[in-house]
Amino acid sequence: MNGGKWKREEWMGRMRIVKQLILLNLLAFSAWSAEASAEGRQVKLHSEQKISIENKEVPADMNRFPGGNYSFTYPDAVRGVYVTGNSAGGSKYQELVQLIESTDLNAMVIDIKDDRGNLTYLPDESKPYAKAGMNLIKNPEKLLKDMEKREIYPIARVVVFKDSYLANKKPEWSFKDGEEVWKNGRGESFVNPFVKEVWDYNVDIAIEAAKMGFEEIQFDYVRFPEGFERRDNELKYSVGDYGDKAVDNVQHRVNAVTDFVAYAKEKLEPYDVEVSVDIFGYSATLPEAPGIGQNFSKISEHVDVISSMIYPSHWTSYFGITKPDLEPYQLIKEYAKLENKKLDELKNPPVSRPWIQDFTATWLGKGNYMPYGKEEVEAQIKALNEEGIDEFLLWNSGNRYTPGVDYTP
Repeated sequence: MNGGKWKREEWMGRMRIVKQLILLNLLAFSAWSAEASAEGRQVKLHSEQKISIENKEVPADMNRFPGGNYSFTYPDAVRGVYVTGNSAGGSKYQELVQLIESTDLNAMVIDIKDDRGNLTYLPDESKPYAKAGMNLIKNPEKLLKDMEKREIYPIARVVVFKDSYLANKKPEWSFKDGEEVWKNGRGESFVNPFVKEVWDYNVDIAIEAAKMGFEEIQFDYVRFPEGFERRDNELKYSVGDYGDKAVDNVQHRVNAVTDFVAYAKEKLEPYDVEVSVDIFGYSATLPEAPGIGQNFSKISEHVDVISSMIYPSHWTSYFGITKPDLEPYQLIKEYAKLENKKLDELKNPPVSRPWIQDFTATWLGKGNYMPYGKEEVEAQIKALNEEGIDEFLLWNSGNRYTPGVDYTP
């Protein structure tokens, strides 16, 4: 009996404890619920506020490319090739894939906006650049899915200020010679880096590429036309916000180009993409390139990757080398030394990923050029590697790359 009584009392005691625990839990839940409700309202307010802010930054058609959610990994070091829209959307693509999969190459720089101002895909008809679209890459989603499967790092090339299409469509955004849109000696026109509507036009295209699923946006022709310092007082054009008479024309050009890069980087932040800029190789050898407005150090401060175009064929006598195209190893090595010093001066230097030459520059004339093949390409890579630069991009305008190259010599 005593044992039974003790068990009942023990049971009742335990029940009282359970009831107290339940009561405490109910009280705690009630307090938590009230707090959570208030917090929920606060979170909702934050969420609505954030959405309101982001709507100013992110285009409304965020989900236009539903396939833009891919999983790419940044390679150990980017070793890539240039790919035109025709190649990316045609049979040449498979040939380039075979090249990459059989070597240590791992990336493609694909034209999204080319140097005539054409887009290589068909944008939405509501876009201001819709009529610039060409149906070369018919299915960007399919292309990127294939690149994801093959672990090929995708870089979208967006040519900015060299744009004959936009210059002729919007002459007020360009440079005019009399009443006509100005053309250079090759019949090409540029749009004006002083005009901020031009900035937005190009940044919106870059955002489209980011939404497609490209991991990196590479801006090219981020500059004024070559030799602009000889005609800046002859052509008619807007100077926008860069008309301060206390600042000379060279600094205005440098400021406009640098400001565009900083603006583009800021606008692309919500899309979690790398931003790179192509730049003339000789820009790193000067405080700034006076005509084209490129300051190597200032641009480098606003990008993740800087890609100097250091093709030996594009240099005059430099670094004590009379005929640079004949000495690819020495030219690249001397440049790399100089660039390293420039980048070391920066607080947060970008990755260096130069463009190198995989083409033969016959236009230089007999005695000034040589055929470029396996040995010449490897010599350039070796020179970069010796100076601690492991990333590079190969340029061949026709996408005909030399077979049998060791890309990690």
